[in-house]
Amino acid sequence: MAITFKNLSVGDLGKIVGFEQTGKAYRKRLLAMGLTPGTEFSVTRFAPMGDPVEIKLRGFSLTLRKNEADILLIEKLP
Repeated sequence: MAITFKNLSVGDLGKIVGFEQTGKAYRKRLLAMGLTPGTEFSVTRFAPMGDPVEIKLRGFSLTLRKNEADILLIEKLP
């Protein structure tokens, strides 16, 4: 079942499974940043107001704005 970043907490692990259909404008940008389907990541932190979110993937940290992060469909890993 695909979820969004709203359903994750700091320290949670996830895997990208796809993109929202409404996010076509950001899709190429997200792919260029290494956010491809099958990529696993961990949530490092959320800003106090929830925007942006920092994730760690492929050996580096990446900060995404809430509207960019919500385009990603993710699966929570145990």
